[in-house]
Amino acid sequence: MFLMEDDYKFLLSVRYGGDIDVEKLFGQRVRNGILAIIVMFFIFLNQLSFAYVLLSLLIGFLVFKLPYMNLKNYYKANLHRINLMLPYYLKGLEILIQHYTVPVALAKSIDTAPEIFKPGLRTLVAKIDAGDSSVQPYMDFANEYPVRDSMRMMRLLYRLGLGSQENKQEQLLVFSRTISTLQNKAREQKYKERLEKMENKTMIMLFGTGGGILGFLLLSMMMMMNY
Repeated sequence: MFLMEDDYKFLLSVRYGGDIDVEKLFGQRVRNGILAIIVMFFIFLNQLSFAYVLLSLLIGFLVFKLPYMNLKNYYKANLHRINLMLPYYLKGLEILIQHYTVPVALAKSIDTAPEIFKPGLRTLVAKIDAGDSSVQPYMDFANEYPVRDSMRMMRLLYRLGLGSQENKQEQLLVFSRTISTLQNKAREQKYKERLEKMENKTMIMLFGTGGGILGFLLLSMMMMMNY
């Protein structure tokens, strides 16, 4: 178990949800790594040397690490999606806060929230309902979704929940302005990504066309030389 990565359990929960057998999945990784080493030993049995032993161990380690790397890649891809979705979720939450207290608004937002936020929101609401009136539940949510400005937004949300009714409109205005800024950033990011995709497709088409023409010219030259 000393080989288990510090964030392995967290990455599994992001990929598969909370109801997972971490030790079983980790045991499968260890088993597959050991099997890979044994298979490589048998392959190199007739020419076994220190270099081949080292290669076998390296391949076994790579087989062991591959599931973890896949989880990391999945998490990074999810972070990008979260980064783009968070401002729009917060905008919907802002509308609810105009009519309800922050804890009630958070609870009511769960049903319409993007699926990826629902586990974190349920945990956040459960901690608040259990009597935790500190900023920690909000920070735990931000740590679970560590994207741009998530910490700052959760602190603003916490302060909004603490504020008196007289100060609520002023704090809500600050919250709304910050969300609008995040939405603009998300739109710019989406536009930039679409532009990059179009540029990549154009480059692929140009390279493909150029490569085809070059290949045709080379073939023509070879045929002429043969004649």
